[in-house]
Amino acid sequence: MKVTGFTFIRNALKYDYPVVESIQSILPVCDDFIVAVGKSEDDTLNLIRNIDKKKIEIIETIWNDNLREGGYVLAEETNKALKAVSDDTDWCFYIQGDEVVHEKYLDTIKEGMEKYKNDKNVEGLLFKYLHFYGSYDYIGESYSWYRNEIRVIRNDKKIYSFRDAQGFRKGKDEKLRVKPIDAYIFHYGWVRDPRALQDKHKNFHKLWYDDAWVDKNIAKAEEFDYSEIDALARYNGSHPKVMESRIKMKNWKFDFDISKNSFSGKEKFKRFIERLTGKRIMEYKNYKVI
Repeated sequence: MKVTGFTFIRNALKYDYPVVESIQSILPVCDDFIVAVGKSEDDTLNLIRNIDKKKIEIIETIWNDNLREGGYVLAEETNKALKAVSDDTDWCFYIQGDEVVHEKYLDTIKEGMEKYKNDKNVEGLLFKYLHFYGSYDYIGESYSWYRNEIRVIRNDKKIYSFRDAQGFRKGKDEKLRVKPIDAYIFHYGWVRDPRALQDKHKNFHKLWYDDAWVDKNIAKAEEFDYSEIDALARYNGSHPKVMESRIKMKNWKFDFDISKNSFSGKEKFKRFIERLTGKRIMEYKNYKVI
């Protein structure tokens, strides 16, 4: 069984992405790894070059900054890496630059790939998510955070990155048939120096909207305001070992009263229904569980 990891990145240092940790976290289960490195304003290219010169293949790209709708440029960059996967690969393991896999899940992931390798009805593996916010001690609690997403896909040229690169589709907008596995993706996109996050927040929205919208809707501030969040829960588990140095270097303070929340009326209704029936209604699912 051959497994190829793939991702894309640009301006990793400028916006403080833990992309090195992301790649390192899944390298043990990958035979090779493809990174689409966009032309950056910092030393991202050398950062990626120095991770693992034997396993990593770099594709240098130029982002289409005129593609400012729906975050489609992110899917475009993802597909550049995906298309470079060789035909002899069985599974493609996708990881974004702010996602990390805990080492305790690597055996489970590898077992899942081996189990379904010859079952062509299975087109991907579905992961659970922990979305960290503000610091490494809190996770998102509201329904606005997605609970699951596909991160391992079969090497099928009909499969492509979908919309803003959160998930995948095939053919003419068909959802993939997937099997859930008991493994989590640790999403650290909302944990970084508030100054770097504010810059990232502003520039990230430019992938969706024009300058007029960004000027009107994104606060002009030196630091990101972490207090604007509806609900968080305390995280008491361990973090991936590759994140240890980054966590020790954290240089800002964030605390949150988890007893308080500001759920919308819609979310309160959804939570009531889930308590009543055990099912979460109106949940977006970019896949078909089989």
